[in-house]
Amino acid sequence: MHPEAETPASAPAPAAPPTAELMEQLLYEVKRVVVGQDRFLERVMVAILAGGHLLVEGVPGLAKTLTVRTLADTLRGQFKRIQFTPDLVPSDLIGTRIYNQKTGDFSTVLGPVFANLLLADEINRAPAKVQSALLEVMQERQVTIAGETHRVPRPFLVMATQNPIETEGTYPLPEAQVDRFMMKVLVDYPSDEEEFVIVQRAIGAPITPVAVATTAQLAALQAECRNVYVDPSLIQYAVRLVSATRRPEAHGLKDMGRFITFGASPRASIGLTEGARALALMRGRGYALPEDMADLAADVLRHRVTLSYEGLSEGLTPDALIERIMRAVPMPAKPLEHERLVA
Repeated sequence: MHPEAETPASAPAPAAPPTAELMEQLLYEVKRVVVGQDRFLERVMVAILAGGHLLVEGVPGLAKTLTVRTLADTLRGQFKRIQFTPDLVPSDLIGTRIYNQKTGDFSTVLGPVFANLLLADEINRAPAKVQSALLEVMQERQVTIAGETHRVPRPFLVMATQNPIETEGTYPLPEAQVDRFMMKVLVDYPSDEEEFVIVQRAIGAPITPVAVATTAQLAALQAECRNVYVDPSLIQYAVRLVSATRRPEAHGLKDMGRFITFGASPRASIGLTEGARALALMRGRGYALPEDMADLAADVLRHRVTLSYEGLSEGLTPDALIERIMRAVPMPAKPLEHERLVA
């Protein structure tokens, strides 16, 4: 057989169209129900592909819960929703041991965290001991009940929502909990045109999304995301951005150190790299570019930068400081295609 005849059978290129088609179907089904919120929906897809958890903040009525619920309906996986309230206890999340009087034995009842997609609605309405119950499962994908370890289904993603305008009856998230979220996304009000369509859909016939993907297909997408090439210069760029939140004076930002109490952890560098991979895959590329990482920088860093009292008193926000860091830390040159192939 001629050598050229064997090339199509051995080349991995035909795998790309099904991936793009599947992601397009997922987005299409969600947007049949959710109007606008394109940037928020893109971040949700990035979190899913990168296998990271997502914290969503916005005022009531902006379709935060609806988006996550609709996305879960498009996936043939287990979906659980927990409404966080002040009277919750950790066993309401992870499960507990129950004594059976008839048999004299203890049986384990698993909690709602045993799902592929877990929606923690208004997570800041539960006390710290309840929020901390998610620490192990978010990091290790397992829970420990009475000394026995139980693994949650794969893939596993936590998407939490919180309301920023109400302080009564809310609790701040522990720093260890916040750091386990790959991104914190801020959701804003829709435009007038989008709100017009929202009202039209609300008064019309309800739209039921169709399940178009399985958990196996989602796991395959996550595996493909990890094969996206990331140039070492991009990893160095991520490390420099994160380092600038801890030691801004080392990056030419001498007056910024007094505004920051704590900077981002190494999880931020990992989140920037993994997120850039996912965004590159969504944009139809097999390699990440500096623009991919720059687009995600604010979402990955904003909840990991703790402002000092002086920064708060001057009305600064983490986003404002991250913007200054982005201007001070130069982006690397785009990796060349032949360099990527050689690597």
